[in-house]
Amino acid sequence: MYNIVRIPGDGIGTEITKAVTDILEAAGAQINWIECEAGEATYKKTGNPLPDETIEAMQEHRIALKGPLTTPVGAGFRSINVALRQKFNLYSNIRPAHSLPNIESPFRSVDLVLFRENTQGLYIGKEHWVDDEEHAESIAVVTRDASKKIITAAFEYAQKNNRKKVTLVHKANILKLTTGLFLQIGKEVSEKYPDIVFEDLIVDNMAMQMVLNPQRFDVIVTTNLFGDILSDLASGLVGGLGVTGAANIGDDAAMFEAVHGSAPDIAGQGKANPTALLFSALMMLEYLDEYRLAEKIRSAVYTVLQDHKDECTPDVGGQGSTQTYTEAICKLLRD
Repeated sequence: MYNIVRIPGDGIGTEITKAVTDILEAAGAQINWIECEAGEATYKKTGNPLPDETIEAMQEHRIALKGPLTTPVGAGFRSINVALRQKFNLYSNIRPAHSLPNIESPFRSVDLVLFRENTQGLYIGKEHWVDDEEHAESIAVVTRDASKKIITAAFEYAQKNNRKKVTLVHKANILKLTTGLFLQIGKEVSEKYPDIVFEDLIVDNMAMQMVLNPQRFDVIVTTNLFGDILSDLASGLVGGLGVTGAANIGDDAAMFEAVHGSAPDIAGQGKANPTALLFSALMMLEYLDEYRLAEKIRSAVYTVLQDHKDECTPDVGGQGSTQTYTEAICKLLRD
């Protein structure tokens, strides 16, 4: 039995979290959920968007499944998600993008995994005004230690999962010190993995290549800002943020989340697609070495997308609801 913190989040978060919980239960996952709160609704209720109780539960159990959160305006947080990642040093943001059956996309056979450094770069929030708010400056931080950790994580993943190539993305032609350091460390780390092909691409060229021929990429590793942008681009290649999962992993803690928004405009209407959070939960199972269980659920999802499209949610071309989609997956798992 695994003790796992569950944070439903805001908007459609409650609906998709229940759907994912039901699917995991139908598949036989042995999970004891530790229910916690965070986000805008929690702020309105308690005055704190990230309560101490949630932090303490994460500190104790070290693993969480999190729905989409809305960071309330004026709550003193730049981002609750960033705060959680930095608090637990979840330096590795992993975003797979796989082509799915019966999902409308101009691309086929996309199968890439993007590793994004999660704690540094421009997202550390070191900004200040110069000259009476007429001139703003932002500082990006890249360190050898953090760069080595994320790049090594990408190579280790490639080796463990029989991936053949790692592509490092940078802007070292212009940002010679920060992303130049990242590239230098990438070259050093690559020498320890002679069986894996290593290449590096400048970020603007990378963006073009991803929409021209995404099938050429396997494992991608990059800095925080570039990874944020390119991982959303990768999701767009296979159907959008609603069908791609995400993991945030550190040395001794992990958080799995839906990276799409909380969609308050459709909350409570049964239109929410739980696939992104479900795929994040499958990454969680794999993190727990429950590979067979994760594959069992993934197979059921693919079957429903392929053969039971009418029961899927409208965003992927179905005529069903959150409930009919969830029930279709659960039925296959129970049968």
